[in-house]
Amino acid sequence: MNDAEMQKTGDDIVDVLRSIFDPEIPVDIYELGLIYDVQVSSEGDVKILMTLTSPNCPVAESLPEEVKQKVGTITEVKDVEVEITFDPPWTKEMMSEEAMLELGFL
Repeated sequence: MNDAEMQKTGDDIVDVLRSIFDPEIPVDIYELGLIYDVQVSSEGDVKILMTLTSPNCPVAESLPEEVKQKVGTITEVKDVEVEITFDPPWTKEMMSEEAMLELGFL
């Protein structure tokens, strides 16, 4: 994959991430600021660094698996690794302006 193809795959991944919603907050995980990093290799391997709204999140098991499965449906993606981190811990300030508006924080 060349740089342009890697960029397009990255954009496609973000589109998929925007279709995954936190079950407790009616906003997608990308706009919530739960995605810290998306890396796409020239071989089509993807690494996603993400967090959860709290370590006790009820979807701590299922949400990363949903991310892995849905991102894995993109044709150019060969392998997906999802890593969960709580450093830095998620705060509502990490949400996009759109998410804050939708939830009435602005």
